[in-house]
Amino acid sequence: MKRQRAYLALADGTVFEGLACGAQGSALGEAVFTTGMTGYQEVLTDPSYAGQLVAMTAPQIGNTGINAEDSESVNGQPQVAGFIMRDLSPIVSNWRSVETLEHYLDRHNIVAITSVDTRRLTRYLRDHGSQNACIGTENSDMLVDRARSAPSMEGLDLVARVTPKEAYSFSESRGVWGAPFEIGETASVATTTRHRVVALDFGMKRNILRSLVDAGCDVTVVPAGTSATDILARNPDGIFLSNGPGDPAAVGYAIRTIQELLGKKPIFGICLGHQLLSLALGAKTYKLKFGHRGVNQPVKDLKTGRVEITSQNHGFVVDVESLAGIAKSTHVHLNDGTSEGLEAPEARAFSVQYHPEAAAGPHDALYLFRRFTQAMSV
Repeated sequence: MKRQRAYLALADGTVFEGLACGAQGSALGEAVFTTGMTGYQEVLTDPSYAGQLVAMTAPQIGNTGINAEDSESVNGQPQVAGFIMRDLSPIVSNWRSVETLEHYLDRHNIVAITSVDTRRLTRYLRDHGSQNACIGTENSDMLVDRARSAPSMEGLDLVARVTPKEAYSFSESRGVWGAPFEIGETASVATTTRHRVVALDFGMKRNILRSLVDAGCDVTVVPAGTSATDILARNPDGIFLSNGPGDPAAVGYAIRTIQELLGKKPIFGICLGHQLLSLALGAKTYKLKFGHRGVNQPVKDLKTGRVEITSQNHGFVVDVESLAGIAKSTHVHLNDGTSEGLEAPEARAFSVQYHPEAAAGPHDALYLFRRFTQAMSV
């Protein structure tokens, strides 16, 4: 296949050449990179990547195709603004595959670029920071201008783009693909007592919901704008705060809702949910230079001293110092010392910055779902 030349143009004027693939047209968003060697389908469908042009650091992408099981968005749709690869594999070899990656991108109108020097791009974003960019086949100067005119990720509420419009129940298990909570302990151990959980969906990953179900939860998912009154009217045993995209400080309505829920029911937050809980408690957040994205992020549990290898996807983080006197810091990132978890016993709340449900990634932190059910059993 003869491909048209395409460009990835960063807002600072740097241009990377490549070849067009996927849907025709152009794509605008924040250029970021993820370090996972596997899991490109999960990356494409993770709502936390809304508004972003995602570069895969693994050199060859697409060799296992697309399957019907690994979508991380509940509606099965891709969520990225655009996709960046070094080498789009022309061959698909996997027994679960139902279509090629390129056909999938084209079918869902996702603009992508291949044959990009992603090693150079990753080093550039690491050194200069994530920034707005544009993918397209137009003149590179025009693409740079478009990137510069895009709104900054800081102050941007992307939750409204990905949250569901109506509440719904979720009962799907991880089934045969489910991993043990700990060595020798299966997920089904926790299912003897069921707990009613209301999950605030800020851009929820499907495997989070499946992990809650396997931990013994009957889950009702509600939109991000649902009021505290409506949530408590459902008489839940606990409240879950999901992952999601964008600047947590811009989601003021969710922060106010969480403030009204503090202390009334056990609360467990993940990723954006961790940040929103922190803001509701009175802490602060800020934007990282290039974020944490990948399946190999080391986190230390300060209580046990145990190191977990975690799956992460976030560009903002909680200011650890701002937690002083508000909540206890429970986990830290070993690469840069940033916040990875907190607990606020008086508020009956705890949270982590990473993704304990993995998908794709390690299963070191699945115990947190059991911790949540234990909190609801008290």
